[in-house]
Amino acid sequence: MKSVVQEWIEPQPVEISRELVEAAEGQILVARALARRGLNKPNQVRAFLDPNCYLSASPQELPDLARAVDRLQAAIENHEQIGIWGDFDVDGQTATTLLHSSLKRLGANVYYHIPVRAAESHGVHPQKLVEFLKQGVQLLITCDTGVTAYDAVEICRQQGIDMLITDHHSLPPELPPALAVVNPQRLSEDHPLRPLCGVGCTWKVVEELYRRYGKIPELENDLDLVALGTIADLAELTRENRYLVQRGLKLLRETRRPALQAMLETAEIHSDFLSENHVSFVLAPRLNAIGRLDDANPIVEFLTTDDITTARLFAAKLEGLNARRRLLCDQVFQSVQAQIEREPTLLNNPALILEHPEWPAGVIGVVASHLAELYHLPVILFSAPPGQIARGSARSVEGINITQAIAAQQELLVSFGGHPMAAGLGIQSERIPEFKRAIFKYLISHYPDFSPTQKLIIDAFIELAEITPEMVASMERLAPFGPGNPPVLLATRNLMLKSFSPIGKSKEHLQLTVEDTAGTFHRVIWWQGANFNLPDTRFDLAFVARVSNYRGQSEVQLEWVAARPIASEQYILPLKRSIQVLDLRQEEITDTLIEAYLKEPETQLWREGELTGGPTGVDRYHLIPCHTLIIWNAPPGHKELESALHAASPERVILLHPESTPDFPQAFLTRLTGLIRYALQTGQTRLELRRLAAATYQREIVIQLGLKWLAAKGLFRIEFTSDSEYVIAPHGRPDPVHLAECEEKLKNLLQETKAYRAYYLRADAQALVETAMTAERKSKE
Repeated sequence: MKSVVQEWIEPQPVEISRELVEAAEGQILVARALARRGLNKPNQVRAFLDPNCYLSASPQELPDLARAVDRLQAAIENHEQIGIWGDFDVDGQTATTLLHSSLKRLGANVYYHIPVRAAESHGVHPQKLVEFLKQGVQLLITCDTGVTAYDAVEICRQQGIDMLITDHHSLPPELPPALAVVNPQRLSEDHPLRPLCGVGCTWKVVEELYRRYGKIPELENDLDLVALGTIADLAELTRENRYLVQRGLKLLRETRRPALQAMLETAEIHSDFLSENHVSFVLAPRLNAIGRLDDANPIVEFLTTDDITTARLFAAKLEGLNARRRLLCDQVFQSVQAQIEREPTLLNNPALILEHPEWPAGVIGVVASHLAELYHLPVILFSAPPGQIARGSARSVEGINITQAIAAQQELLVSFGGHPMAAGLGIQSERIPEFKRAIFKYLISHYPDFSPTQKLIIDAFIELAEITPEMVASMERLAPFGPGNPPVLLATRNLMLKSFSPIGKSKEHLQLTVEDTAGTFHRVIWWQGANFNLPDTRFDLAFVARVSNYRGQSEVQLEWVAARPIASEQYILPLKRSIQVLDLRQEEITDTLIEAYLKEPETQLWREGELTGGPTGVDRYHLIPCHTLIIWNAPPGHKELESALHAASPERVILLHPESTPDFPQAFLTRLTGLIRYALQTGQTRLELRRLAAATYQREIVIQLGLKWLAAKGLFRIEFTSDSEYVIAPHGRPDPVHLAECEEKLKNLLQETKAYRAYYLRADAQALVETAMTAERKSKE
């Protein structure tokens, strides 16, 4: 896979005063980094680094906030029933929890509802609202939603119910006529409260409410919820948001909240070392999983329970949902990548817009975010089941307001809402092609100078030897990092790649060793780097340095961001060497010959599929480094050959071909059906994808489609669970429409496999092996 085009912007000299260095506690590198971020006054630096030096903005600066708090106070004192309408993402969950618990402590009568994504989607669903109001609600207040809830305001008006809106999403041309609309987007661009997200907006409401009751200290312990929601929502970590997150992270590190204690225990995260990264990549995905795939209403009780046992049980449920979410995201991502591989010109458009009837609406936003980062393009993905409204999730890149672009096409839409970097929308499926054309036209006309080039602003070039725990700890004083305050980006010149190895459950990451011209080595982690090209010349490396704490152990970790070549001469990639290839593909193979080879030291036989006699080998997933690798017959694809050669890293390869694998649907499906029936007969209800791939000698994607065909045929009930595992049971439900679609796709995939095996048999043996070895080491594809 090719990396996005990157433009390196090297650090320019910056003047820093003695007073600025003193404000940065004598750390010149920190002072320079802050100056480049526009903080060139000592009082600005102190306020940035120390929340105790920051002057928080008054809640009353938010339009309508005083009116909203007046009405809440009256409802509390008159014992009215208050209804909270939240949202199912982490921002909405934490905002709902914060408001509910804050009002309860003040003696309010309060109910809440968080929409169930699958049934209601975002916003205030009119039919569900009518049901909710039947509980006797006399005042309705929204959290993280409602700025376009015209129908909801009208329903409340007809029933004589006041409605308060707290939201942070982009404003419509006309605000709904609620009693109060508290939204930081109503402030000027430079106002310190402008970046607030949903939970931040809610915080300012309850802050003013508690100020009136003289109970501000009682509210302080809820700042952990504010930090959690703000980080999870990818809100800009500047101004008031930074201040709130700084204070909230301190509470998270000392958390007394059983829910968070249980989640950290499950994830094996030591709370003392918790950072914004742990919130983004550990806590937030687990909380988001329940909102994306289930009913998030129980999350309020979870986040407020005092019972650690109850919290641990619910945390275990979140863990399972998150595992399912990861698998669904992987499936959607692979589906998108397959579309791009078939049609690379998709990336030539000003945005990547794709749809599929089987993509789960709950996870397409996560995938869209990954794709936007990967290709540096706005991305809109639609889940478009037949006969239903297509639900879309949009993610953007710096400089393009995707919600404005979508709003300009509102006559094509059923619904939409969002903020500059993310949006949700609904549309009739048949209008998606027209919507694509309209969005492309809008982006071309409004952003004519945009190109999918990622700008890397380097803070400083340093030598590997200069990287110490003390230096990295000083740079981390600029944390929390996130939108508006990116991590300090360092770079080192003239490196050579010495070694690399895939790591992670799915081998999706790389651990590399680099060496500079002084002979200094350092390990580097490249997250999600397994599918990208590795440099084959000397290179400069841009990276982020962090103090990593895993299970209490502290060490400096470098995270690969980008590399740029510095020489035209290529050097040999690590571990590459001359491979001896013995070609016996056209020879008659005897048992005696194979036995002789297998008796040689460090020799492995790669053999998969149905065994019809001859020696037993190992499958692609259990190969280990060896001197000689014997390949029994033609692999199902080039990636399988490349990964096998990488796993074995042999000095000699022997190619055989004593038998062929039938690559046509009937034979494959008969074999797959037999494997599943045998498993059920022997009491097995779970089967690994890898086991089936090895038993049939097929690509994993072929197995996945074959299982979908069997399920659509009604032969079995098949569920894809975590860790590439399937739960199987007899007697499924036939789905003729899906069956025909699967059959056509399966036929095409098996034709690809057949074509590759034919190529394998006629290709030059030496070139075949050396090309596969080089491709695996360079691109891991």
